[in-house]
Amino acid sequence: MIVDERVSCYIKSLTAYNSDFLEKLREKALEAKVPIIKRETESFLKTFLLLKKPKRILEVGAAVAYSSLVMAETLEGNVKISTIENYEKRVLEAKKNIADSNYSNTIHLIEEDASKVLKELVEKEEKYDFIFMDAAKGQYINWLEPVIKLLNKEGVLCSDNVLQGGDIVQSRYLIERRDRSIHSRLREYLYELTHREELSTTILSLGDGVALTVLKK
Repeated sequence: MIVDERVSCYIKSLTAYNSDFLEKLREKALEAKVPIIKRETESFLKTFLLLKKPKRILEVGAAVAYSSLVMAETLEGNVKISTIENYEKRVLEAKKNIADSNYSNTIHLIEEDASKVLKELVEKEEKYDFIFMDAAKGQYINWLEPVIKLLNKEGVLCSDNVLQGGDIVQSRYLIERRDRSIHSRLREYLYELTHREELSTTILSLGDGVALTVLKK
């Protein structure tokens, strides 16, 4: 969390844990340095989903399917989740984790490049109540147009990892050269989310930064 570390630790200490299955999966993922959602972001996501109660969810960036399984467990399987992953090693792990869970009929893993999948979903006129963006940050701006088209009216887009650990506020010249492209693209993405008339967005300093966007009526 991009706040005082003592506050962050205190909030984490109050967070309710998941099922034993998910806690073991989380521990394994962290040990393997798999990028999964931070605990405080997860807590926010679960509470929001219980308020929204979406029937159809699209996730861009499955990794090992941890967050998909968190969403499925939170909604007790009363949802259809499609999650996209293109990294072969992660796809194999995600498949196994979904198969070993109680939600193999709830979660559909799409093994393909996200740009291609999003385009195909738009062409099919698919619609989702909730879209969770948690993949390559530098691609968020490229995926924004199709993602908006895939949202139901008053649907919600949740974009994770949008503040670069707080570096997003820095001048691009103070950012390491290798990270400048992502820095510029994320700034453009956040500007679009907060300035487009059809969208209403709030940015939260949870985890590595979360943008919550609603498509207006």
